Parts: sequence; C-alpha cells; structure tokens
Amino acid sequence: MNLPLDISPLLSYLLGLTFGYLCGSIPFGVIFTRLSGGPDIRSIGSGNIGATNVLRTGNKKLAAATLLGDMLKGTFAVALAHWVLGPDAALAAACGAFLGHLFPLWLGFKGGKGVATFIGLLLGFGVWIALVAFCVIWLSVAFVSRYSSLAALIASAATPAILYWQGDARLTALFVALAALLWIMHRGNIARLLNGTESKIGRRLEAAESG
Repeated sequence: MNLPLDISPLLSYLLGLTFGYLCGSIPFGVIFTRLSGGPDIRSIGSGNIGATNVLRTGNKKLAAATLLGDMLKGTFAVALAHWVLGPDAALAAACGAFLGHLFPLWLGFKGGKGVATFIGLLLGFGVWIALVAFCVIWLSVAFVSRYSSLAALIASAATPAILYWQGDARLTALFVALAALLWIMHRGNIARLLNGTESKIGRRLEAAESG
C-alpha cells in the first residue's frame, strides 16, 4: 500500500527519478576498496568502479560485496519509490538508479557499466521469470564463450523480449532503453570482441559483472 502522499504525477516522477539517481550513484566499489585500505579502484585495471575491476585487486570478498551493493541499490530505489510514490514513480526511480550508476555526480559522471544494477532492477520489480532467464543466459553464454561481456550483452538484449512475452509493455519499454544504454557503455568491450582481443573469464578472474 502506498503512503498517502497527495502530490502531482509530474512531481512523483521527478522525486522518483531524483531518489533513484542518488541511490544509483553510490559508488560501492570506490567506498569498499577505500575502507579496506586498498588503492583507488579508478587507478587500476580498466579504471571502472564495478565488481570486475574490484576483483582485479585480488580481493574476491570485496568484489562480491561490490556486486551485491550495485545490485541492491537498484532494488532499494525501485521498492521504496513504489511503496511511497506508486508504480509510475518506481519506473522513474529505476531509470534514475541506472543513470546514477553509469554517471555518478560525485565521480565526475564516470561510473560503471550497469550489469549489476540492471539485475537489481529486475529484482526490484519482482519479474522473476526475466530475472532467472537473465542469470541462466548469462551463465550459459559465459560457460560456452568464456566472455563475461558477451554474456552480459546477450542476456540484457534478451530481457526486453522476455518482458514483452510476459505482457508488461511499460517494463519492456524501460528495459529496452536500459539495455541500449548498457550496450553503449560496453562499446569498448564490443570492439575488443570483434577484433578478438577481449579478455576471457579465468585469466583475469572476471566476475558476473563485465566491468
């Protein structure tokens, strides 16, 4: 049940978008590595703030914590916005959370690539078939190809189709946009996949988020 907030639809969208952005822009990779006494994660590896680059520090527990944090910040943004402001604001919050992760204000708008937050948003909306399908597709492609980035690209592209099959037009439209952004953020990975220079899982201990 939503809290009885008597506000206009436009204001609820703006509040949801802003709240989502603030949640999504929490840079867990930077925070956790600093708290552990490690280097600035932006100064090593790819310079990315996601779990894969945290894993390059050699700390698997820290990488797992980053992956979980980047997922749940999206889940939290959607769930709280839905509870307080309603389903329309939850859609705006999801968009804000994803944008916040990709372009965090506090880090000069240089963030992650969005895979973990993408998964967290599916969890937040409770679309379990799409969530499980994403994980199964990711694991299958990663197992066969040994490319984390390729697995994320294919799984994210399949997600809107699964949501469309489930009959949810608004979520389909949202995740079409999010998947397009995710692909744009992976343009470097795509180029390396095409020219055969992308790193495979194992040699660099890549995790479930592709950067």
